[in-house]
Amino acid sequence: MKYKRFPLGSLWTNTYLLWDDGGAAFLVDPAGELSEVKSFLSKNGLSLREVLLTHGHLDHIGGLEEALSITGGSARMSSGDASLVKNPDTGVRAWMGTDFAGTDKLLFLQDGDRLSVGTMDIEVIATPGHTPGCVCYLVTDGADQLLLSGDTLFASSVGRTDLPGGDHALLEQSLLRLARLPDSLPVLPGHGPETTIGAEKRENPFWPTRERYF
Repeated sequence: MKYKRFPLGSLWTNTYLLWDDGGAAFLVDPAGELSEVKSFLSKNGLSLREVLLTHGHLDHIGGLEEALSITGGSARMSSGDASLVKNPDTGVRAWMGTDFAGTDKLLFLQDGDRLSVGTMDIEVIATPGHTPGCVCYLVTDGADQLLLSGDTLFASSVGRTDLPGGDHALLEQSLLRLARLPDSLPVLPGHGPETTIGAEKRENPFWPTRERYF
């Protein structure tokens, strides 16, 4: 399994392209104009099979229509954020300078669902808190494994919960779910640099303590 990060859109949101040795690929959170992604796909002979969304905030979906034009299919996401993708807020659209007006080309995922792209296995982990429909994706390909955390978990930070639909208590419970994953597991967040589960458990000032819940 290989991957490449593309910071895209007005907020430089991390869009990730992942692919296996056979060239099967999927895209996570197409945040803006995708010319760089399309050039990379063509140059490396990759076939884009799926588009996945970690949540429905506009800074993560600005390039969704363009991404779906490549696959000819629908995006996969949690139904909890469907309204955000179908009908983006017009004020936020104007502020971000995006033309994305929404789409109903969506397929819905639930906690524990699994899908495959080539040799890659993708497990859905529901992590509400930043939004009601936030999910993380645990990707496994042979001995390789990583977590795509969206805006649930960042290096030394977590997703904000003061926006509509945010819930701090739910976010803390979601982080405790992630704490059960291996400390060595690489984490690819929606913004900022990569990290690991262990580093965040040790160093993240927003990490909840188990004693508050157990």
